[in-house]
Amino acid sequence: MEDSIFYSKFGREAAQILSADPALRLGELAKFLDRSEDSALHTLAEMSGLKIIKKFTVDGEILSKIPYQLVTEYKFLPIGAGGDMISAVVCWPLANSQVRWITATTGYGIECSLTYPDAIGKFIAESFGLSGVAAQGPDDVQKREDMENEDAAVIKFVNDLLRRCIGARATDVHFEPQRASLIIRYRVDGDLVVARVPENLKNFQAAIISRLKIMARMNISEKHHPQDGKILFKMPRGTLDIRASTLPTTYGESVSLRILANNNSPVELDDLGLDQARSGLLRGALKRPHGIILVTGPTGSGKSTTLSACLRALRTPNRRLMTVEDPIEYDIQEVNQTQVNPEIGLTFASVLRSILRQDPDIIMVGEIRDRETAEIAIRASITGHLVLSTLHTNDSIGAITRLWDIGVEEFLLSSAIRLIVAQRLVRKLCPHCAKKMDPQTISRREAEQIFGADLADAFGAQGCDHCDGLGYYGRVGIFEILDASDALREAIATRKSEAEIRTIAAENGVLTLKSDALMKIKSGLTSVDEAMRIIEH
Repeated sequence: MEDSIFYSKFGREAAQILSADPALRLGELAKFLDRSEDSALHTLAEMSGLKIIKKFTVDGEILSKIPYQLVTEYKFLPIGAGGDMISAVVCWPLANSQVRWITATTGYGIECSLTYPDAIGKFIAESFGLSGVAAQGPDDVQKREDMENEDAAVIKFVNDLLRRCIGARATDVHFEPQRASLIIRYRVDGDLVVARVPENLKNFQAAIISRLKIMARMNISEKHHPQDGKILFKMPRGTLDIRASTLPTTYGESVSLRILANNNSPVELDDLGLDQARSGLLRGALKRPHGIILVTGPTGSGKSTTLSACLRALRTPNRRLMTVEDPIEYDIQEVNQTQVNPEIGLTFASVLRSILRQDPDIIMVGEIRDRETAEIAIRASITGHLVLSTLHTNDSIGAITRLWDIGVEEFLLSSAIRLIVAQRLVRKLCPHCAKKMDPQTISRREAEQIFGADLADAFGAQGCDHCDGLGYYGRVGIFEILDASDALREAIATRKSEAEIRTIAAENGVLTLKSDALMKIKSGLTSVDEAMRIIEH
């Protein structure tokens, strides 16, 4: 497809789209059209007259005969041949001049079909080393050019890898040096997945780590002390905030990347996965003019997401909402958000004191870590402010004993507490491939004993192209809600034992993690194995 056709359709915007790398043009087109990449690909197919192929197998024999520079620059892969013609897939229609160059270089004509940029990028990244060495044909490499282009190849590899991980919905990416290899793993829906990488990656380990440190604005000469940094990574639909951390290990520096903004889309209370009873209790507590609401759970259990949804539900023109966080994971409009920075004295406690002088109605404290922060937050909650915060405890009742342990007075806690939410995240079954469980499986029989229920309708994971063979796609919350009844307040004020408080909570009908997990198994949202993972037997 000649550029003139594209200019006639999109005018001045065409220049910006065509100036991008071929692998990024579809994303730019989708952004311009305000559509998904899938929709943009179909628009491109209609304009160019090319068909779309979503699944393909690369013809390795033909690939070995084509200079790798053409493959990587034009982003095309041969998938077959007939006579003097090559069938290929591209992520953007080739210009006539490019077709002529391929024909002159290879001696073949070319017939193209469209596919997704990620599919081509993934194959190139996995099948070609950073120096352009094809895994199946290293003898065909122009070594002198490899040496000259090493820096550019490393930059391209890192960028392509991050795009692949982000496209796979990763929240973290880890670069882990080993004795004879560099392992790269990324976390999707809470589980780590090993990234397929070129065999010659080990040779470029130092260059890759240095590139990441440069992107994060770290000192590349410092290799013996941990460092922290921040990467602003450009994607077709915006810039992502990535936090970087290095740590010296036996075989080199380990680098971990946290993709903070990958899921930075509006989160509402209805999106959390709360059933009607639990949602009613939480919404009721949020309507209170003062008091403290605590969200508990281990790291990575979705506490920040829940608090973000609560803040969005609380926003009104007549309320002033303020937060202190570490880090700010969700940018929430109409909320005044502050990030702590202990190096300059901005701690949770110091910021919280200043917030109280800013006339807030609602305060969110990212985490209660010490007695000073706890006491300021709780005193604020009993002097006319609604306070939301988190604690790292295993369940809702554990939050009470944790606050006692760090020195909070019993009478203060009993007066302030409104609601405690304990939560976990479980992976959701892929809707395209979930299947009924075998009644005879050990996990199902064990689960029926633990949950005390018949799980004849339970589904299990299988794996398909949609979920990349994992059997799961996305996550949903499992919640425990402890409402502060009069009996519970009295138990807190008189410092009853944890066992006694649990008895009181059970008598008052606390909605437990186990009961919510059972509901989500029976509704087909998650599997028995996932639910068992978060329930203490």
